[in-house]
Amino acid sequence: MPTATLPIKAVPRAARDEVVGWLDGALKVRLAAVPQDGRANAALEALLARLLGLRKSAVRVVAGHASPRKRVEIDGLDRAEIDRRLEAARRSTPRPRRS
Repeated sequence: MPTATLPIKAVPRAARDEVVGWLDGALKVRLAAVPQDGRANAALEALLARLLGLRKSAVRVVAGHASPRKRVEIDGLDRAEIDRRLEAARRSTPRPRRS
């Protein structure tokens, strides 16, 4: 079973959970959860698992637990497939209208 590692730039306390895109070599992810008691890390794992079509247990933060810069391990997919699925999910997510 393949395992891939993703560098993440997490932004907690956002309006909603969403993958923004790549920024300085890391995947920028906005999270509505607060960075307290592991809530933002759990929200990050759940969001990535949902977008990638994996079980929650297949996605885990392995470094940077108390930092906005994190490293996430993903079981069951190689990096190319992760990139493809994240891009497809990002394109299918409607963008909010600005007034």
